[in-house]
Amino acid sequence: MSSTITRELADLKRMSVGELQIKYVEVFGEATTGRNKAWLQKRIAWRIQANQFGGLTNRAIERASQLANEADLRVSAPKESARKPKPKATLISGPHDARLPPVGDYIVRAYKGQEYVVTVLQLGFEYEGQTYKTLSAIATEITGQHWNGFRFFNLTKPKAAR
Repeated sequence: MSSTITRELADLKRMSVGELQIKYVEVFGEATTGRNKAWLQKRIAWRIQANQFGGLTNRAIERASQLANEADLRVSAPKESARKPKPKATLISGPHDARLPPVGDYIVRAYKGQEYVVTVLQLGFEYEGQTYKTLSAIATEITGQHWNGFRFFNLTKPKAAR
């Protein structure tokens, strides 16, 4: 590298952000809103060297263009339903938990200003027309976070002790 370029690159390290923005306009011919000092230094250093020694080869530019055209780029964020799959209806079997109300009764929980109603089934729970294996799955569906279902629905003690 020539001594002039070496000196210019060394000067970049001593420049303030404002001075780097001015230098950016000099080498790129357009203003930047970037205020990250390290980023400005790298971009300007690259451009100074590209101006002196040449930028990318035509072959490299052509290949980059091909890769960009072949890439599967997302132009919008995924829909909420696509990110979070609905739980599958799975039934449970086994003895009835003493903390739960009898089959057919409802469990009601107010959460963030809305009331949620779950029906106790013989083999699971029903919430909004879907059957769930556990109360935890329903609590997760409502809150978006993992919860202990009995704790979320305030069923931590057997019904006789409540």
